[in-house]
Amino acid sequence: MPYALLGMTHADAWSAHTATMSAQLPMSFFQAIVIGLMQGVTELFPVSSLGHSVLIPNWIGGSWASLVGNESTAESPYLAFIVVLHVATALALLLFFWREWIAIIHGLFRSIARRKIETVHERMAWLLVISTIPAGITGLLLEHTLRTIFAKPLAAAIFLTVNSFILFGGEKLRVRAYAAGGREASHDGGDASGEELDAAVVERVRPGDAAWIGLAQVGALFAGVSRSGITMVAGLARGLDHEQAVRFTFLLATPIIFAAGVLKIPDFTGTLGEGIRLQALAGAGAAFVGALFATTFLTRYFRSNKLTPFAIYCFLFGVASIIRFA
Repeated sequence: MPYALLGMTHADAWSAHTATMSAQLPMSFFQAIVIGLMQGVTELFPVSSLGHSVLIPNWIGGSWASLVGNESTAESPYLAFIVVLHVATALALLLFFWREWIAIIHGLFRSIARRKIETVHERMAWLLVISTIPAGITGLLLEHTLRTIFAKPLAAAIFLTVNSFILFGGEKLRVRAYAAGGREASHDGGDASGEELDAAVVERVRPGDAAWIGLAQVGALFAGVSRSGITMVAGLARGLDHEQAVRFTFLLATPIIFAAGVLKIPDFTGTLGEGIRLQALAGAGAAFVGALFATTFLTRYFRSNKLTPFAIYCFLFGVASIIRFA
């Protein structure tokens, strides 16, 4: 129908068309890529991806803050978008550790067939199963409730500050664990191969320890508390060094992140994903790249470094965010 018959000029019609497109596309591709890259990195860095996905857009403000506005509601397009980023992050971890996962899955089925656990990969497989159970059950039961209550800027800022103390405490626990084992806490694994790291993990982590480490991940349901950080701290408390702890953390994170994402994919394929599916694909690509970078960097970084710099960052950013959003 001609615009003149509706009493509209061409300028009015273009404005109406733009408004309609904006309503259909609530997130720009630039925003999707930036948030995707941030999620891929912060999911694996011990600084909380959920906390940053709430805080960073609110720090920027404007249309960025409006993206997160419904994060804590029962149905959130932004959360549906984040779910796709989680799947991309898990795929990056699978790619990075693909050889290990082939050996672990083979070891799991072989141990079931033989009804006994003998090799390093068989033991690692069952440690991961045991650790995944408490995290998976509590996630299914509590994730929605805790997100609804705490996925807000001030709460995320408070828990990010709490995360800094968890990381600081992890270094203290590490010193005590090493002292109890008669080892020096000043030097980590160094140039150990992946198989040697896995052997060290299965030697020092018992099934009860694995359950405790899995249970510790419940803290990551609070926006601001890092899943990788709290898992590393739990590993350090059980006598692992940083390199061993980050390896076990990333192996354990893979099925949990992937399962959590896949279970919520129907939200994205439904009405919540309307208007943001292409943006989500762009964000997922960025998250995949960010996760690969983070995994490569951190597996090298923790050969001889500590959690302390991340703890300082979380404390400073957390306190600044508390002041900003209080």
